[in-house]
Amino acid sequence: MEKSSEGIFREEFVLDLSFFNFKNAVTATFFCDPGLRILRVNNNFREIFPQVESFEGANLPYLLNTLGVDQETLIRITELLRSEGKMKISELYVTNSEGKKMYSFLATKTDHGIFPFLNGVQGQIIDRTEEYRLKQKNEALIQKLEDSNGALDEKSRHLTSIAERLAKYLSPQVFENLFSKEGGESQKYSRKYLTVFFSDIEGFTRLSDRLEPEKLAELINSYLSDMAKIAIDFGGTIDKFVGDAVMVFFGDPTSAGIKEDAIKCLKMASAMRQRVKLLNDIWQKKHLVPEGLSVRMGVASGFCTVGDFGSSQKMDYTILGSPVNLAARLQGLCQSGEILLSAETHSALEEVIECRKFGPTEIKGFPEPLPYFRLDKIAESNLTSESFDRYESENIDIWIKKPEEIEDVLAELKRVETEFATRLTK
Repeated sequence: MEKSSEGIFREEFVLDLSFFNFKNAVTATFFCDPGLRILRVNNNFREIFPQVESFEGANLPYLLNTLGVDQETLIRITELLRSEGKMKISELYVTNSEGKKMYSFLATKTDHGIFPFLNGVQGQIIDRTEEYRLKQKNEALIQKLEDSNGALDEKSRHLTSIAERLAKYLSPQVFENLFSKEGGESQKYSRKYLTVFFSDIEGFTRLSDRLEPEKLAELINSYLSDMAKIAIDFGGTIDKFVGDAVMVFFGDPTSAGIKEDAIKCLKMASAMRQRVKLLNDIWQKKHLVPEGLSVRMGVASGFCTVGDFGSSQKMDYTILGSPVNLAARLQGLCQSGEILLSAETHSALEEVIECRKFGPTEIKGFPEPLPYFRLDKIAESNLTSESFDRYESENIDIWIKKPEEIEDVLAELKRVETEFATRLTK
């Protein structure tokens, strides 16, 4: 009897000694006999199964099942231990009364030649639920960030589309100023010296009454597109289009100086007049305006008030002042194809322009008769006239604005040829 007790004590002692390091491990550790009956567990293991009072002799698969491990996984665990002697599940997901949890489960067979009772299965369970939940939160944040970035990208594309459409309704200078950092604040009104340009097509009202809507739209859109391009090329700020009338001013938002602003305005007016002559050829060939069109232009310089004017529903960035009225009145005094200048504009540029003086003449809206001048010529050194080469045949009429870029023109024509060939084969 004493001998038997001594053997049991020795076995228990060796088991406790062998399990000492596992007992002090930071993970939940266990030791089972070959039949997977539990012999030893540490305190961390007990914390995973708080409902179990005694572990000695309990079946490991049964305990794992109470934890929430499904039957398929339990079968895989036992088969791996039997066939390979070890197994590892890095992410073991279970769902129990505490919700969804994640563990790592590792186990291996033990084999000891001296103490057969040390043969069995030892392993550990690592509770990684906090890591899993943190990972979930991170993934949710990443998804939210991706969704936010996607929404921002979509919003950015939408705003870009709006800005591109809005740019067609504003002069480039006004658009840039409006969307710049400085332009984000409410526009402060200012007093600036400007040169103002007005033009309209002579007899356009009568023409619009007899043209079909589509032809009228084709004519006015081509005219205004070309006039707008010329104004932008010369640095003018396009204030507005009113029917066929065009209003442009120089000196705001930026100014090159009083004289330089004025000469740019006159160069622009000359280029516009030249362009109208070329457009007349096109319009006459299309039978839009058999008799051709003539544009009248008025230019005046002086101090104007610049800023946003309008109502709470609609605002316009525009200018107010007597130069605006005078330019409009001078345009009304023009004969076909003339450019009339105010005395102020003429005075600033009389050394570089040739003009004929008229008046003083009574002008509506002004208390005293005023002189005005007809622009006849700008000094060659100050004149930037557009040059065009022309190719004409039975089926096509081409105007080449920059003959020195003929290779680019040919490449463009090739692209057009390919595009139309594709359309014809559809």
